[in-house]
Amino acid sequence: MVHSADLVGRAARGAPRISCANFAAAPDWRLPMANRNILLIEPDYKNKYPPLGLMKIAQYHGPRGKNDRVRFVKGRDRSVLDQAWDRIYVTTLFSFEYPKIAETIDFALQVANGQADKVFVGGIAASLMHQRFLDEGRWHGVRFIKGLLSGAPAQSLQLDEFAEELYADDLSGKPIEDLIPDYSILDQVEYRYPVRDAYFAYTSRGCIRKCHFCGVPKLEGMQRDTDSLTGVVRAIDELYGPRKDLILMDNNVVASARFKEIMAEIRDLGFTPGAKLQRPGQRVAVQRRVDFNQGVDARILCKDPMYLRELASIALRPLRIAFDHLGVRKPYEQAVRYAHEYGLHDLSNYMLYNFHDGPDDLFERMRLNVTLNEELGVRIWSFPMRFQPTDRPDRGHIGDKWTRFQLRSMQIVLQATHGVVSGEPTFFKHAFGDTFADYERILALPHDFIFNREYYENGPGRPELDDYRVAFNRLTETDRAELLGLLSSRDPRHFHTLRDDADSDALRAVLPFYVPRPKEEWVGVWNSRRAEAAEEVNRGLAEDERVEDAGLDFEDTSETPDAVMPPMAA
Repeated sequence: MVHSADLVGRAARGAPRISCANFAAAPDWRLPMANRNILLIEPDYKNKYPPLGLMKIAQYHGPRGKNDRVRFVKGRDRSVLDQAWDRIYVTTLFSFEYPKIAETIDFALQVANGQADKVFVGGIAASLMHQRFLDEGRWHGVRFIKGLLSGAPAQSLQLDEFAEELYADDLSGKPIEDLIPDYSILDQVEYRYPVRDAYFAYTSRGCIRKCHFCGVPKLEGMQRDTDSLTGVVRAIDELYGPRKDLILMDNNVVASARFKEIMAEIRDLGFTPGAKLQRPGQRVAVQRRVDFNQGVDARILCKDPMYLRELASIALRPLRIAFDHLGVRKPYEQAVRYAHEYGLHDLSNYMLYNFHDGPDDLFERMRLNVTLNEELGVRIWSFPMRFQPTDRPDRGHIGDKWTRFQLRSMQIVLQATHGVVSGEPTFFKHAFGDTFADYERILALPHDFIFNREYYENGPGRPELDDYRVAFNRLTETDRAELLGLLSSRDPRHFHTLRDDADSDALRAVLPFYVPRPKEEWVGVWNSRRAEAAEEVNRGLAEDERVEDAGLDFEDTSETPDAVMPPMAA
């Protein structure tokens, strides 16, 4: 429910902060047994991290808290309809997942037999689109929680003591936001989060920046430090056993005045370069890693090599640096050079696009990583993240310098690479071209040609590709701009009608290539490449080092299953 484990671009999540001693001594744990039935629901979207907010709520209600019976489900699990529930919590993540979130809230109301006062909804989307949720008439009476559960439980949950609501008298208990997450609930669902064997924690909250594309200023405000994370790690060890990795969800850790202390604490916890975890009964020790998964700020990193020297002293993999527009090219490049100097060679960056940038801006940023890879011998993985307004319930935003068709093309390329842009030159040139002119031509390709690059470039479709190139090369600059406009004006299923709107014979000649073939005609081609595709995609970058997907499956491309999509070599 709380957005502690959720992402919006590089938005923040909740911060667990409590020592073992405080955990045992907190007065909440001595309340009488309640044995109420508590249901936690996460919508059935794909997500990388477990719902940290629900895990904290589970701790509040569970055997070390109110001693209620807690059940966690993902999606609309109809088995919960057979039981009466005293309270139901629903978490929310990306705002563009609004349709699935809405279905889940409707389901929660069905489970509650229409008793809206038993349903509580919180998280990223519920906070950033708070009024939209409140204004939905069919959800009248549902409690929509904005922000973190950082006050007393009864206050944060908006409980009414006069109505004698469950735990409405809990006005002095430890904030739910500060509780140790209950990892045991993850065993109640079949869904396996790509990152789960980890301590999820914070060393700071908020951010010193006020970037207009980011939800953090609205969710968490200005940057502030939290308590030591040692208590969190020790408490999780005691309750659930040691975790392999340390996932720190700070929005801008290098801006903290305690930065050096934080690094020292991480080292003291055993997360030094090369550190391994040897669990009882396991013959092979596993490699540990630290991940500041929201990225670090190049504008600060470039000021003093101390930052990279300190980051290199912990088991950091990968180093994630934000590269949101070309205006930060110099600080970004200097940060990469400092990282190389101190032995940090596995890097990753977030690349915002579709905000104030255009295709040329994005291409130059991606191309720079290829140059740095070649020069320094580092390995940089880029993750382009398509901007969507944080309060918009769909993925339909189109930036001023992009067209709808170009955005669709970019998304298709990213689907084929599973969202990853490798800095390896051969890969990059194949996927995006060697020059911006190449990239523009790729963004203008018919989408069947992008989906099925191997078929058209090296297979039976080559003659059709050659014919297309001849027709496309006859277009003037004005024709090409008109082409993108026409292609952006209509659903691909209706591209066969575009010739009627074309102003030139050259345009009319090229438009038939854009009419998509029926999907069933491609299944045989896709199936023939399944084994090869799986090998290509899984090469190079570990699953737990990838970023949370910001919606690769959308619009027309969502009709093509990932299982049969022919990806490019990564």
